[in-house]
Amino acid sequence: MGSPCEIQLFAASDAQARHVCELVIGDIARLEALYSRYRDESFLCAINRVAANGGAIRVDDETAQLLNYAATCYEQSGGLFDISSGILRRAWRFDQAQPPDASHIEALLDKVGWEKVRWAPPILEFPVKGMEIDLGGVVKEYAADCAATLCRSAGIEHAVVNLGGDLRIVGPRANGSPWKIGIRHPRQKNTAVRTISMREGALATSGDYERCIVIDGVRFGHILNPKTGWPVREMAAVSVVGDFCVVAGSASTIAMLKEADGPAWLADLGLPHLWIDTGGRVGGPLASEQIGIDP
Repeated sequence: MGSPCEIQLFAASDAQARHVCELVIGDIARLEALYSRYRDESFLCAINRVAANGGAIRVDDETAQLLNYAATCYEQSGGLFDISSGILRRAWRFDQAQPPDASHIEALLDKVGWEKVRWAPPILEFPVKGMEIDLGGVVKEYAADCAATLCRSAGIEHAVVNLGGDLRIVGPRANGSPWKIGIRHPRQKNTAVRTISMREGALATSGDYERCIVIDGVRFGHILNPKTGWPVREMAAVSVVGDFCVVAGSASTIAMLKEADGPAWLADLGLPHLWIDTGGRVGGPLASEQIGIDP
């Protein structure tokens, strides 16, 4: 998944714990093998080879569900959550301390836009040659939800799955106490800006601090606006709590993409959340002690 991943669980025996961990790790590996953009043999890369030539491909039920969810996010975000925008990474290199040439971004924008794709399940068609899709904003969170389902089906009632900061909680700790979850400060690596108590549900965070470059004091993060091709600049990080990690993850990303309108959009959404803007201001219900924040 390109990030540190862990599972903590309480089991009746060491054998059960090992069995469940093997199930979870195996399923995460399965999803990565299917949807990684870094593996030429993945199904996602097969889709993108078809997209490069402007063709059509039939997808399986699981992929169709992920595409349906991504399409819903696209519609509800006003086109900001767009799985076709991953192609912009060809211009943005976060291992180089310089921004891309504007002309390079403009050329790539011609191949960005979910509205240019024809999606009539189970057929995915690309009338515009040279497009790509990237499910990175959906699959990791989906994997966390699948891991939680596997835990419960194997008799585990107390666990936390953490896939690169996207968490899914399976019941409280074995003694009934909540899990203590720290929300990382976007500018202070080893500091939690808040710690929340959770017995169930999911927490996901989007921010500008994992992959970024700083040029002349200006931070350019990896969350790119698909309409402009440039990184978001208003929000430093957004964390959202929900029943499912895939919902919390897409909500946090959409809020980042909505820039200054993000806090109001989150408030209308009604899910517990916390946002930190690039000026250091903190807001949202999770900024208050009223919903389980520990002093």
